Amino acid sequence: MAKEIKNYCFIDSQNLNLGVKSQGWKLDFARFRVFLKDKYQVDKAFLFIGYVAGNQGLYTFLQKCGYICIFKPTLEINDGKVKQIKGNVDAELVLHAVIEMANYEKAVIVSGDGDFHCLVEYLEQQNKLLKIIVPNLRYSSLLRKFSKYIVNIQLFRNKLKCR
Repeated sequence: MAKEIKNYCFIDSQNLNLGVKSQGWKLDFARFRVFLKDKYQVDKAFLFIGYVAGNQGLYTFLQKCGYICIFKPTLEINDGKVKQIKGNVDAELVLHAVIEMANYEKAVIVSGDGDFHCLVEYLEQQNKLLKIIVPNLRYSSLLRKFSKYIVNIQLFRNKLKCR
């Protein structure tokens, strides 16, 4: 009997969401989860997201789609003009990718953020890196040396956009 492949995905939700929006479309998260399973044999998809009170409906939806949501406390930053909510998930994503390493064959990282350079480099050294899915054409130059792993989500726009 063939061994079942167990790949895990680690998603920077803010980078994904803003990157796709900047390209003029909205991601269908349910379709994206199916895509990850079908294309990359992703068994578990960890979605790192800032927790905002009142967004429980969104979080429940994402969990029903099959994501394991890892919540980060958020900060409200007010510069007098604009109120911004910040929930930087980078450290949590790196930590979980390393903690879970014994449980997966390969990892898919969804982000174009150069802060993940050290993680990507480590995963490659450990022969654990499958793909880096970047959400738009502009991603960190720190990731360029990993170009053989990079796939742009824009290639799958018609399959993954909200209808």
